[in-house]
Amino acid sequence: MSDIKVVEKPGPFTEEEKKLVNVPSDTFVTERDKDKPLVLETRHLGIDFGGLTAVDEFNIGIGATEITGLIGPNGAGKTTVFNLLTKVYEPTRGSILLNGVDTHGMNPASVNQAGIARTFQNIRLFDKLTVEENVKIGLHNRTDYGMFTGIFRLPKYWKEEKKSHEIALELLDIFGMADQADVRADSLPYGAQRRLEIVRALATDPKILLLDEPAAGMNPSETEELMKNIAKIRDTFGIAVMLIEHDMKLVMGICEVIAVLNFGKIIAKGTPSEIRSNPQVIEAYLGSKKDE
Repeated sequence: MSDIKVVEKPGPFTEEEKKLVNVPSDTFVTERDKDKPLVLETRHLGIDFGGLTAVDEFNIGIGATEITGLIGPNGAGKTTVFNLLTKVYEPTRGSILLNGVDTHGMNPASVNQAGIARTFQNIRLFDKLTVEENVKIGLHNRTDYGMFTGIFRLPKYWKEEKKSHEIALELLDIFGMADQADVRADSLPYGAQRRLEIVRALATDPKILLLDEPAAGMNPSETEELMKNIAKIRDTFGIAVMLIEHDMKLVMGICEVIAVLNFGKIIAKGTPSEIRSNPQVIEAYLGSKKDE
């Protein structure tokens, strides 16, 4: 196998390994991650747009192999949080630590190189390119040749292109898409396009993958497949996953930790069972009995 980082362990995990424990940074992670550095940590993170505070005091820590859900009503600030984490927006205040390194001053490209990859609410593929070509675009972090070498097709160019081809096919094979490598992206079914966008993000070799409403527009069978693929990502690559999602069946079924955002602030954090029974969450998001 080429330089795809597939791990022998961490997954699947035992129930003991899935238990949440407190760690010194005033957060909690799964038992299996307690002795590992947090992959992502935010401290007093916030952003203002003019006189409007969109996100405020957003504090979260994510373990190295944790699957975290970020839920909340429309307009709560969830995608804004993702834009802050990926430096699409520069925070007004607070800090973002990736593997303990402050991302202040980084731009979206350097944050991606440092280890954060994401997908979007609306699929953003290069429609006219093939499946493999889309994945190879995500491999830019691993390509080691300059413009001169590329223009004149020097031997190093062909060596790197061969390596990229092999890695792309290996990634596609993990998600059952290797036989579609030569298919144009815009001819794929909707669920496969979503899957391709995730594969392209994984091609950047992230430490944490941010999924923005990955189940949007999916039918129940596609959503079920997505749940399996999210678990496969964590178990195969040994990375963390953070997702924004409105499909509560998916969130409750796959996430180990859930944070609930309302009006730009976290109002609750905990396990799926804790969130499901939290009165604030029921009233703010899941719907109180008096609203039924």
